[in-house]
Amino acid sequence: MRRYLRIVVLCLGCGFCSLLYAFSQLAVSLEEGAGGSGGKPQAAAASRLANGVRGAATGVGSAGPASRPGRSDRYGLKTYSVERMHLAVVACGERLEETITMLKSAIIFSIKPLQFHIFAEDQLHDSFKGILDSWSFLQSFNYTLYPITFPSENAVEWKKLFKPCASQRLFLPLILKEVDSLLYVDTDILFLRPVDDIWSLLKKFNSTQIAAMAPEHEEPRIGWYNRFARHPYYGKTGVNSGVMLMNMTRMRRKYFKNDMTTVRLRWGDILRPLLKKYKLNITWGDQDLLNIMFFHNPESLFVFPCHWNYRPDHCIYGSNCQEAEEEGIFILHGNRGVYHDDKQPAFRAVYEALRNCSFEVDKVRSLLKPLELELQKTVHTYCGKIYKIFIKQLMKSVRDRYDKPPNER
Repeated sequence: MRRYLRIVVLCLGCGFCSLLYAFSQLAVSLEEGAGGSGGKPQAAAASRLANGVRGAATGVGSAGPASRPGRSDRYGLKTYSVERMHLAVVACGERLEETITMLKSAIIFSIKPLQFHIFAEDQLHDSFKGILDSWSFLQSFNYTLYPITFPSENAVEWKKLFKPCASQRLFLPLILKEVDSLLYVDTDILFLRPVDDIWSLLKKFNSTQIAAMAPEHEEPRIGWYNRFARHPYYGKTGVNSGVMLMNMTRMRRKYFKNDMTTVRLRWGDILRPLLKKYKLNITWGDQDLLNIMFFHNPESLFVFPCHWNYRPDHCIYGSNCQEAEEEGIFILHGNRGVYHDDKQPAFRAVYEALRNCSFEVDKVRSLLKPLELELQKTVHTYCGKIYKIFIKQLMKSVRDRYDKPPNER
């Protein structure tokens, strides 16, 4: 009798377990049905996202993994975002080739994906789109094209303030409202080491600093601001805005001290009255306005060394950038039009080498020797006498990016 009773209990237990399993399977199937039946809604969402990235009416373009900001973990099914480095440039007039060469130098050496914000006159948009779309095989950058826009009440005045459209940079924190941090560069910039390296300086900002620039001059005897300026300027020799690293979230939040009112003003409120007060006293346009702002708010500026913004002024009268002498040039700034004339052939040689370089690994590796030979022909100039500083970091960048095994980069 006991034996039969045990058999009955065992059968009841097995039946109960089977019932529990059936209910659990039913719950899972109901959950999957609520989630979207075979993944089709997810595919549709991905399709909508892709359509929104490429070919939008505002001129948005994409290339590579930056348009897919995350990756799926094969075990945990978690998504990890890839940090993008945001780089902005303003191109008007005959600046297409310069800008393309600058963007190429950024892509060749950088490691993390890049997001380009290109502000250009309408007639340049098709050319930019055609060239950048042809680079889509690189899978390392996104780009967005924007029209040139200024406040309507005095748009003409802003556009003609200095060079065409240069003052657009002042309005970047107000236009790119969703961008936290940004590297702005002039069109005549060349990166001789990864953008990642200057981007990392954001982590060195203290709690009050909102932007970073290099001094306008290292040698006060040839400085412009300390000899000729008719307005306040930052530090001993002013700062140069051709390379400007910005924490734009802080810029939008900050209330700036000024000499127009006792009330502190936000970025969007200070620009117009600043222009109104100083427009007859400024020579270098938006750069002068930035100097005035940081004169009154010096605690807000992080100053980086001259080899992050190396210009002809650092060598045409003799070398005066010690950091470049020691470590080489990190970012080359060919202002004064030196990429396009024969006044400073060392600058032109570097520009032409990068302009003519393709993205093929062998081409990048082989640009150094011909460039060194060209630079050796420039030793009759002050800049040419120190030509080795023009290739020191370039050699390191090529070696680190293209010669080292991937796990050592």
